[in-house]
Amino acid sequence: MIFIINTSGAGLEFVLDGKHKSVTVEKQSVALAAAAESFLTECGAKWSDLTAIGVVVGPGSFTGIRMGIAYAKGLGMGLNIPVVGINAFELYLAATPDAFVAIDSGRGDFFVASAMHAPCTMTIEEVETEQMKCPRTVGHKPFDLKLGEQIVRKKLKRGNLDPVVPMYLRPSYAEENKNV
Repeated sequence: MIFIINTSGAGLEFVLDGKHKSVTVEKQSVALAAAAESFLTECGAKWSDLTAIGVVVGPGSFTGIRMGIAYAKGLGMGLNIPVVGINAFELYLAATPDAFVAIDSGRGDFFVASAMHAPCTMTIEEVETEQMKCPRTVGHKPFDLKLGEQIVRKKLKRGNLDPVVPMYLRPSYAEENKNV
């Protein structure tokens, strides 16, 4: 069984064996372990049933992503199973491969990717031009985390186990303002 964890947004999301749960929490860091265990129990599974863990590596909440990755790596190490990073673009493009993905960064620009564009940031003006090269634009609605299971399976089959690290598309606030 592949357990998928998403902490890139405001809440927590899990997928296991086709089942999905979204949990609204005040503090992800406080709720993550208990919510994950509760979800496994609801699914009738045990930690020892897991064969791999997928974790959303971004883009999204800087702290949430780092926390989710650390938790997934800790589980993977303890269970001696692989941990596979999944980015939001892979999830969107798994559902609509011909789409232009544009996710509002909340800082006046967009995180974007498509079959023709490697993940990057763009201004609204660049998005308006580049999205016309694709038949549709997605990213304004949540992705389907259930697609994470098939993405993890494909990566495991290919042996594509890159190190699981956060997907940062621009410097953090601290990096941008280090000389101020």
